Amino acid sequence: MDPDEKIKEIETLLTQLSKRYPKETGSFMSFLRRVIGEKALDTKTKELISLALGIATGCEWCIVLHTKNALEAGATEDELVESGFVAVMMAGGPALMHLIPLMKAIEKFKK
Repeated sequence: MDPDEKIKEIETLLTQLSKRYPKETGSFMSFLRRVIGEKALDTKTKELISLALGIATGCEWCIVLHTKNALEAGATEDELVESGFVAVMMAGGPALMHLIPLMKAIEKFKK
């Protein structure tokens, strides 16, 4: 699993869907922008929550994307790993295995 490749796959998917299904994709992206915007929770916190959910559900693309976004929002490696352990607490052993792409993404994207 190459984190950069996962990011490219996300970008390719969104480009393809935007061309073929602009209303649906546009609606989702508008919703995403509204949810991720800072209100009661800051962006870093929302990205850490998204990361934990990505780990709990086993979405490697989500893990990579939200690791990158959380780092860009100022998250530390310890905060990322702790979010991963929260996911493991809630989702069990399979989530523990999804700390593998988390650790790879941290290594790739940390500053």
